[in-house]
Amino acid sequence: MAVLNLTEAKIRTLPLGSGIWRDDQVKGFMVICHKTAKTYAVQGDVRRNGRHIRTVRMKIDRVDRIGLRDARRQARELMSTIQSGVDPAAQKEETGITVKEALEVHLSERELRATTIHGYKTHVEKYLKKFKNRAIADITRQDVRDLSSTLRSRHGQTTASGVLRTLRALINTAMRLDESITSSPMVAVRIPAPKPRQVAELDLTWWWQKTETLTPVRRDLHRTMLLTGARKTSLLTLQRSDIDIENRVIRFRHMKTYGELLYPMGNFLAAMLENRLHDDLPVRSCWLWPSRRGQLKRVSEPKEPKKNLPSPHAYRHINRTLAIAAGVPYAESALLLGQRLPGASGGYVHPEHLVEQLRPHAQAIEDLVLSKRLTIKQTF
Repeated sequence: MAVLNLTEAKIRTLPLGSGIWRDDQVKGFMVICHKTAKTYAVQGDVRRNGRHIRTVRMKIDRVDRIGLRDARRQARELMSTIQSGVDPAAQKEETGITVKEALEVHLSERELRATTIHGYKTHVEKYLKKFKNRAIADITRQDVRDLSSTLRSRHGQTTASGVLRTLRALINTAMRLDESITSSPMVAVRIPAPKPRQVAELDLTWWWQKTETLTPVRRDLHRTMLLTGARKTSLLTLQRSDIDIENRVIRFRHMKTYGELLYPMGNFLAAMLENRLHDDLPVRSCWLWPSRRGQLKRVSEPKEPKKNLPSPHAYRHINRTLAIAAGVPYAESALLLGQRLPGASGGYVHPEHLVEQLRPHAQAIEDLVLSKRLTIKQTF
């Protein structure tokens, strides 16, 4: 291995197959004479905290493709990188993780409800069918734009937004595992936020009379939805054993937040559900809202479109407004709805320990409904 003051003239005279010729001007810079070609290269030691990590040799280019001056400039830049402890030859490892594999990782890292898991899988298997076996590193911005346009035209904006949010979550998961994915193609599309829900005014006198025309089970279900403001699934999955008449408590087991919610019933609600339990004894069903279709069935859809009654989620909005009208403080009304309180201190509040403290506020909402159901048109 000879050391020379390399010039382009000297490089032309170096015989092929003669090996390595080092430059005496730029440290680590060399010309390598192979059997069929000559190339510029640079070699240096990567050191970190005084420790030798590895010796790196990088090809710059063939001698007949680049001038000596440019080769020396690139050699200086590469040596600066090497001497700073960075291996310029190291490549970020590409895992080739696919959308389907990212979904498996995403679901394994979180404790999600069965319905949420089903939603993710439906999005991938039905709407992302062409993407699920593709490496996420190969998905381009144009792919995402085309997907967004197709979903909107075929399935509407609501479905498109949901599927794109799922894809965004899976790409973010993949980016944590695959360092070669340096940016998300999801930046190519804007996913609109859900539109604020508009809840129509409710005439309590009319509403009470309308619920009287329903079957007893559905009548009591709609009244329970209004008085508790509970989510649809929380209410529909109630079993008879979840109603504690003696302590006047409903145990909501299927909650979006917290593990369970012990809801303090007002006097009217407790009496109504006690009658419900008694009247349904002959049905021999475990469900609080049994269906006519059999002992193992329950009401699955409480909406009454022909009666023009509020939807389950609209009842939550109405209940929250009733709470304000009844003078219930913000924190208490949020806890009755099964919502987490904001801020760090909200994590220290355990509503299952506050049943009796929340009972007067649940009673206040109930009293307001009962006092106005026959006299005043209430708007929300």
